[in-house]
Amino acid sequence: MIGLAVALLSVLLPLLHLYVSKVPRTRLRVLHVLLFYALVLDVGIIGLPLGFIPHVFFADETARAIGWPPGSPFQFEVGLHDGAWGILGFLCIWIGGTFWLATGLGWSLFMLGATYGHVRETVLNADYAPYNFLTIFSDGFIGIWLLVLLWLYYRSDGFQPHLRQG
Repeated sequence: MIGLAVALLSVLLPLLHLYVSKVPRTRLRVLHVLLFYALVLDVGIIGLPLGFIPHVFFADETARAIGWPPGSPFQFEVGLHDGAWGILGFLCIWIGGTFWLATGLGWSLFMLGATYGHVRETVLNADYAPYNFLTIFSDGFIGIWLLVLLWLYYRSDGFQPHLRQG
C-alpha cells in the first residue's frame, strides 16, 4: 500500500539527506530535517494526492477499497479535509516555526483518530479491506512519528524564531 511506502520514505529520505549533506549533524539539525520530511511527505503527500484525489474524484472505488458502501457524500467531505491538511503540509516548505507545530499536531491527532476508527471497523465488523486494515499501520505510525518529532524538536528549542534552519 502506498501509505506505508510514504511513511517509510518519510524516515529514509531524511536520513539519506543527512548522510549526503555537508551541514554538521547537530541534534537540532537532525530533528529539523526529520520533521521537515515528515510534514511534507506524511501530511502533504498523504493529504493531497493520496487523500483528496481518491476521495473526491474516485469516491466509489475508494469507498470499496476501504470497505465502505459506495455513494456516500461523506467521501467528498473526507477528501476536502485531507486536501486542506495536505496543502498545509506543503506550505511547511515555505512557512516554518510554530506553523509546523500546528500542522503536525493537528494532522497527527487526526491520524490517530483515523487509526482508532480503522481498528474499530476491523474488530467490530471484520473489515479487512486493504485501505481499512493496512492504514492502521501507516496512519498509526504517522500520528506517533509526528508527535515524537514535534516533542523532540520542541524540547530542542526548534520552534524558536531566532533558530531558523536553512
